[in-house]
Formats: sequence, C-alpha cells, structure tokens
Amino acid sequence: MPDDKELARLIRRGDEAAFRRLVQREAPYLYGIARALVGNAADAEDLVQETFAGAFKGRYRGESSLRTWLVGILVRQAGMLRRSPWWRRRRPLRDHDATADPAGKVESTAGGDASKGVEARLDLATMLAALSPEHRAVIVLRELQGMTYEEMAAALGIPRGTVESRLHRAREELRKRYKGYL
Repeated sequence: MPDDKELARLIRRGDEAAFRRLVQREAPYLYGIARALVGNAADAEDLVQETFAGAFKGRYRGESSLRTWLVGILVRQAGMLRRSPWWRRRRPLRDHDATADPAGKVESTAGGDASKGVEARLDLATMLAALSPEHRAVIVLRELQGMTYEEMAAALGIPRGTVESRLHRAREELRKRYKGYL
C-alpha cells in the first residue's frame, strides 16, 4: 500500500485505482464527521462527494496526513453549505438512523436495550445541533474522531491555541446547556 504522498502522486497522474483506494479508505471516516456536522445522511453524503471532488482538484502538499487534509476540505465544504442561502432557508432535516451513530459507526442491536442506544444518538445529535458550527466542528473532531490538537489545527486551518480555546468554550457551553443530563 503506497504512503500518502505516493497515493496523492498516483491520483494526480490519473490513476483511477489509486483514487478508488483513497475513497474506500477514507469515505467512511469522512462520512462520520460530515454526518455529525450537518445532522443528516443526505447532506453528509453530498459533503463527502464534494470533499473528494475538491481533493481531486486540489494539491496535497504533504504538510499533514492525507486524512487530515481531507478533513480540512470537508470542514470547509460544510462551512460553505451552511453559508448557502439554500441551507439558511430550509429547516435542517434530522434523520436518526437506528443503526449508525453520528460518527458513522454501526451499533449492534443484538442483546441489550437497543432503544437506549438510539436515545443516546438522538441526544448526541441534539447536543451537537445546539452548538455553533465552529464549536460543533472541534467537538466532533476531538471527542468523536479522536484527532490531536495539531491535526485539528491543520484540518481547520487555525492555530492550535484557537483550537484549544474553541474546544474549551464548546465544552463549557455543553456543560451549561445540559447540566444535570447525566
């Protein structure tokens, strides 16, 4: 399996198999982030497609991992979507798929109480929707995707200190809004 720079070089040369490998490897991860950012499957799928279209047109310089670079494109695409007149006019649709959480992972319903898992995902989606786009992004990237501060800074195109302060404010906002939840 080629490393990130080699994979990007092959894609720039028009290697369709390399592009398919990239999509197969990164699409589920990107979908989970997109789903948590926009709240529904259709918009998340569109964002992932736009991310790969942007990546195909863009130039990966190897300053971060290929995944981090793709997350940056995804976050910018989500921001453009939220700023579009169409997005502001519509009431965001929330589809709460009983088998997939906002991070895109499938949860087994065999054994245990499946309704608790669904309720937890609904609660998480509600909590994320209450946050500003900037706060939602840092919570999703850190808490759901486990990215480091450096990866988040690279993906969001902001300094590490800004990542840390946004994350602190987002956590504080969640604590205040949902005090006593647990």
